[in-house]
This record gives sequence, C-alpha cells and structure tokens, in this order.
Amino acid sequence: MRRPAAVRVVGSFELVFRPALIAIALTIVLATPVKVFGMTLPEPVLPMVLAFAWPLIRPSMLAPAVLFALGLFLDIFWGGTLGTWPLALLTVYAVVLGSRNLLAGQETRVLFIWYAICTGLAFILAYLVVSLDAGRPPSLLALVLQVLPTLLLFPLADWMVHRFDDGDVRFR
Repeated sequence: MRRPAAVRVVGSFELVFRPALIAIALTIVLATPVKVFGMTLPEPVLPMVLAFAWPLIRPSMLAPAVLFALGLFLDIFWGGTLGTWPLALLTVYAVVLGSRNLLAGQETRVLFIWYAICTGLAFILAYLVVSLDAGRPPSLLALVLQVLPTLLLFPLADWMVHRFDDGDVRFR
C-alpha cells in the first residue's frame, strides 16, 4: 500500500508578503542617519532581489502588484520621481519572466550574471528617468554607490530561488 506523500505548500504570505515586508523594514533601517567609521549606511534597492527571484520561483499575478507597490514606496520614501522604481522593478520582473525557461536549473554563476544585467538595466532606466525629470544627470558616484550594494544582495536572491523553488511540488 502506498503512503501519501507530504506536500509542502508555500503560500502567498510566505513567498510574497513576508519578503516584501522585510524589504520595507530593511529599507527604513538602512536609511537611518547612522555613521559607521565616518560613512553612512548603504541604501541598496532591496526589492531588486524580489523582482529577480519571484518570476524564477513561481510567476503570479500578485508579485507584479506587490513590486509596483514596493517601487512606489521607494519613490515616496526616497523622495524621487513617482514611477521610477515601479518601472525599473517591473522591467526586471518582465525580463526574468521572459527568460525563465533559459534560467531554470542554471548554476549560481549564470544566475549572478543575469542578476547583474537586470540590476544594470533597472539602474539605467532609473538614471534616464531621473535625468529627464531633473533636466540634468545625477551623480554617477551616487549611482555606483547604490548599484554595488544592490549587486551584493545576490546571495539573498539565490537563497530564495533555492529555498522556494521546490516549495510546491503540485506544480511539477
């Protein structure tokens, strides 16, 4: 007689809402005016991890809506042009979703290269939108100082992909 196999179901709260709330909380914490060795804390774009990982794990209609809300939160919190980060995050989501079949099962180095390309694309879009809105280009040093910590967040995206990729065996 065959025993029923346990199915580990990963719900929307665990996959979408909890990481989104963590990204909001960490964004607020990293924006505190604390100086360590004379330098302020880095301000990476934490939702970039989610925009990269969610389409690889399980595409849904909920994830782009949450990314849009996270992007609006970033624009309002950082005082930027409304729509800049929703556009950038949803572009990353669309690119990864379109290349999902290529990226499925790839090793970590390949995923990092795609993450770096997507992060670069998002920051180029944000740079162009801010340049057009302000009438002059923003500082390239400030751009680099935000891109580098965002790239260093790749292990979180890789962990999410490996952690949740087999989270619901009903879809296999």
